[in-house]
Amino acid sequence: MSRALSTLPSLLLVRSAHPRQAVVTAAALAAAAAVAGRPLREVGLVAATVLVGQCVLGWADDLADRGRDARLRPDKPLASGRLDPCTVWFALTCAVLLVVPLAMAHGRRAGATYLALLAVSAVGDRFLHARPLSFVPWVVSFALYPAFLAYGGWGGIGAPTPPEVAMVALTAALGLGVHVLVALPGLVDDHAEGERSLPMLLALRTGTPRLLVLAGACTAVVVVAILIAGRSVGLT
Repeated sequence: MSRALSTLPSLLLVRSAHPRQAVVTAAALAAAAAVAGRPLREVGLVAATVLVGQCVLGWADDLADRGRDARLRPDKPLASGRLDPCTVWFALTCAVLLVVPLAMAHGRRAGATYLALLAVSAVGDRFLHARPLSFVPWVVSFALYPAFLAYGGWGGIGAPTPPEVAMVALTAALGLGVHVLVALPGLVDDHAEGERSLPMLLALRTGTPRLLVLAGACTAVVVVAILIAGRSVGLT
């Protein structure tokens, strides 16, 4: 029974959207919006927008990496052939058509910022994933999150106040740390494919266990700094 359920197209489609990353990111941004004092309805809008946006990135990533996953991750729905690429393309198209009005519901500035964030993430993952500049889309996209929250409003009426420079810098640093931590479990496969991302270059120099400790410690420090900055200078 459980095996039959696991092969349902809808569940396979959810798996292909990288659901854990999508839910964690949406929850984190919604929590940040709540801490910043946004009303509950705006917190919910942030969560919905980010959740759909992360699904867009997840499906686009699996479509782009289908050939690579067939060699290294044949258990993934697309790579195994259990999920039709046309189904994923249809879901991706629907999600893009949905995320645009969701983003613009925050206001023009906030909406444009979030759509730019998605574009940077998608293009960067496609063209810089295996290169030393792999960190660039992570740093840029995370740096745009404070602007998305700061300019956001309700019903298309955004706020004019830009985010604090300190918050932008700290979230950019958080993006770098998250990039390294997310990449670590797949470094063996990346090395087999001849990829040379920044985490790969760092791991070859320091060793993976040491890099895990260093990246985890640095990321924790940045998170604490963000919490301190949030209480002292605020988001805007």
